[in-house]
Amino acid sequence: MITETNDLVRCFGAGDPLYERYHDEEWGLPVHGDAALLERIVLEGAQSGLAWITILRKREGYRQAFAGFEPEAIAAFRDADVERLMDDAGIVRNRRKIESAIVNARATVALQEAGGSLDALFWSHAPEPRPAAPAAWSEVPTSTPESVALAKDLKKAGFVFVGPTTMYAAMQACGLVDDHIAGCVAARG
Repeated sequence: MITETNDLVRCFGAGDPLYERYHDEEWGLPVHGDAALLERIVLEGAQSGLAWITILRKREGYRQAFAGFEPEAIAAFRDADVERLMDDAGIVRNRRKIESAIVNARATVALQEAGGSLDALFWSHAPEPRPAAPAAWSEVPTSTPESVALAKDLKKAGFVFVGPTTMYAAMQACGLVDDHIAGCVAARG
């Protein structure tokens, strides 16, 4: 845990304690487990077109509204739940994004019922580590062949709102790649 915040170089998030904590203690660290990965996929999809800090500020609301991201619980949501969520100011009230969370939970359950897991599918697309940290954000891609393949495999498994750019952001957030720039306080390479 990083306790000193003055004059530290961060890739992003400087100046907002919530954002700094996310950057320093979570972004880029390995995430495993179907519920945890479903949460990240749902949140990355919800972020589409919005600032990430907006989603971070609503994260606890998402956890409450979406049953702690337990796939089986969300998979059981019906039309009445969608309407309830459309009235929930604790989340982004976008019908397509809400419905995609339910579709993706059902796809996660289907993977499990077939003997697989979201964790195994997601992590099967981890690239080889880079030899060096990127020197600047301009060196960080918005998608990669691995994120394209992940998006394709997730779509094949029934997931939605999982394009290559969104999945690359999820790969960054979940530690499949380490895109902390050189000199960043949280760089692990």
